[in-house]
Amino acid sequence: MKVAKFGGTSMADAEQIKKVCSIILSDTERTLIVVSAPGKRHANDVKVTDLLIALAGKAASGGAWESELNAVVSRYAAIADGLKLGGGIITEIENDLKGRLAKYAGHEEKLTDAVKAAGEDNTAKVVAGYLKSLGHEVCYVDPKDIGMLLSDDYGNAQVLPESYDNLARLKQIPGIKVFPGFFGYTRAGDVVTFPRGGSDITGSILAAAVGADVYENFTDVDSVFSANPGIVNKPEAITALTYREMRELSYAGFTVLHEETLLPVFKAGIPVNIRNTNNPGATGTMITITRHPDPDRPVVGVAGKKGFCFIDISKYLMNREVGFGRKVLQILEDAGLSYEHTPSGIDNISVILNGSKLTQEIEQKVISRIRKELSVDLVEVHRGFSIIFIVGEGMRNSVGLAARATQAIASADVNIEMINQGASEISMMFGVQDPDMDKSVQAIYSEFFRS
Repeated sequence: MKVAKFGGTSMADAEQIKKVCSIILSDTERTLIVVSAPGKRHANDVKVTDLLIALAGKAASGGAWESELNAVVSRYAAIADGLKLGGGIITEIENDLKGRLAKYAGHEEKLTDAVKAAGEDNTAKVVAGYLKSLGHEVCYVDPKDIGMLLSDDYGNAQVLPESYDNLARLKQIPGIKVFPGFFGYTRAGDVVTFPRGGSDITGSILAAAVGADVYENFTDVDSVFSANPGIVNKPEAITALTYREMRELSYAGFTVLHEETLLPVFKAGIPVNIRNTNNPGATGTMITITRHPDPDRPVVGVAGKKGFCFIDISKYLMNREVGFGRKVLQILEDAGLSYEHTPSGIDNISVILNGSKLTQEIEQKVISRIRKELSVDLVEVHRGFSIIFIVGEGMRNSVGLAARATQAIASADVNIEMINQGASEISMMFGVQDPDMDKSVQAIYSEFFRS
C-alpha cells in the first residue's frame, strides 16, 4: 500500500485535480489518498484556506460574512463545473460551511479551526466524487468516523496515541480511500487543526498507522533542492536524504515538507518520496533512515530562516552554579516559551527563540525574573536575527568544514553573531543579522556546491 498526499497546488483547479486522479489511477497500490485545500491557481490568486480564515474572522467579529462565504463557494463551484459533478455538491458545501458557522458561533478558537478545516474536508469529497464518476470504487473517509483524535490545542494540535489503532482500520476498507488532511477531532468531538501546512502531517500519520510501503508527498517541484531557489539560482536537486537531514532542513526554512511531518514515518521506518504532480515521471527525492553520503560532497543542503531573537545572559562563575541553565529554561517555560538553541560559554549563555513568540509584554516579565531570581551581571534581548544551517550526514567525517563555511560568510562581508554545532555533527548553525541572510546562504552554497 502507498499513501499519497497531494498539496494545495495539486488541488488548485479542475485540471489539476484531473492530473491527480490520473496519478492515483496509474498505480493500484495508491489506495489511501490525502488531500489539501485548493491552493493558488496563479501568482495573484488567494488560497482557499486564506479565504476560509477571512470568513471565520468576519463571523467571529460579528460582521457580515456573506461575501466571504460566496468567495469560497465560487472556488468550489468552478472546480465542480470543470469536473462535471453537478450543482448538488456545491449546495452540500455551502450548507456545510453555514453549519460550521452556526455550530461554533461565540467560540472563536473552535470556530476558526472548524471553518479552516472545511477546505480539506470538502476537497476530499470533491475528489472522491470525481473518481466515483469515472467508475471506480472510492469512498470519502470522515476523520471523526475513523477516529483521527488530536489534542485540544486549537491551530497547533498533536495526534493522540490511540489514533494509530483507530486509523489502522483503513486497511480493511476496499477501494480507494480519500482522506482530508490538516485536521482531526478532540475527544469531545470538536474539530481541531494541525499547524498551517499540516496535511503533510496527516499523510505521515496515516502511513504509519497502516504500515504503508512508502509515503508519497506530491507537490509542485520535482525534488527537494540543496538550497532555496528563491535565494540561490538553480540549486542542485537532491535525490536522497535521511530523516535527520530533512528534519534539519525543514526546520531551517525548506518548505517542501512541514517540519513536524517526519516523526510518525521515522518511528515506523517508512520511506518518504517527494514527487511532482505536474511531472509524475520524475523520481523525486527519497527520504530514508540511512544513506551513504558521497565523501566528496559532505554537505547536502544549505538553509536559512529569519525572525529569531536571543536572550544573552552573563554572570561571572556561571559554570560553577549548579542548576543555572535549568532555572533559565524554567522561567521561559513559565512564560509559555520553547527555546530553539542554547549556545554558551563558561560565564554566559544565549537562548535563541522564535522572535514572534517573545512579545514585548512577555519579554519584560522574563527579563525581570532573570534579573531578580538569578542575580545576573547582564541580560539583554537582541532581535532581527537569522539562523543559517549547513546540513549533511557526511559532515561528521570531514575536516575543515567550519573553516570553509566561516570563510565563505566572511567573503560576503558578513559578521557571524554566533556559531553552534551539536555532537552528532549532522548540522552546523550560524547566526547573522536578517539583512545578511540571503548573501550568506549564497556564499556558503557557492563554497560547497560550486567551488
